[in-house]
Amino acid sequence: MDQNNIKMRVWERGVGETMACGTGASAAGVASALLGLTRRRVTVHLAGGKLGIHWSAKDNHVYMTGPAVKVFEGTIEI
Repeated sequence: MDQNNIKMRVWERGVGETMACGTGASAAGVASALLGLTRRRVTVHLAGGKLGIHWSAKDNHVYMTGPAVKVFEGTIEI
């Protein structure tokens, strides 16, 4: 999208398209920075919402921020 925002879709084998993936968003953020397409801090736009990804130059860690939202409720019967 631009140096601060990227769009991402997630496809999980055996399931299909999913709403989000924190690991994938982190990897996409680092890859886009390595390719010079974004800065080290980027917002990843997913079907389930936005995640902030920051690849720190200080410690080389990847930090992810975003909302925690209940998307399902169920019970298990034994």
